[in-house]
This record gives sequence, structure tokens and C-alpha cells, in this order.
Amino acid sequence: MTAPVKGPASYFPSIEKKYGRPIADWKHLIRASPMTKHMELVTWLKAEHGLGHGHANALVAHTLAEDSGK
Repeated sequence: MTAPVKGPASYFPSIEKKYGRPIADWKHLIRASPMTKHMELVTWLKAEHGLGHGHANALVAHTLAEDSGK
């Protein structure tokens, strides 16, 4: 039996369903952005792509943690 997904990744199914893009696309956008600070990226996703705060925060947190090797 697979353990339930916890943390930011637990939002991924609802993000894909609500916004119609795979998580890989969102991660690519975050990584391609010239911004590097967490809240700058969250604000940008909300303003430019219409994401809710929780979804934007989850994507940014997961992507930045992944990139830092955590």
C-alpha cells in the first residue's frame, strides 16, 4: 500500500484539475522565471496565472525545495 502524499505535493492533483496544466509545466514556469524569492514567485503566479495562494505557495515551495536538494 502506498503512503498518502503529504506536504506541498498533496495539492498537485487539485492544481492540475483546476488549472488544466500538468505540474511539470508549472515547475518549468517557476524555474524559467527571473525571480528567485519564494513570495515573489507566489505573487507572480497569482497575478499572472490566476492561481490561488495555497496552490501557488505549494508549487513554489515544492519546486524550490526540489532544486535545493531537500
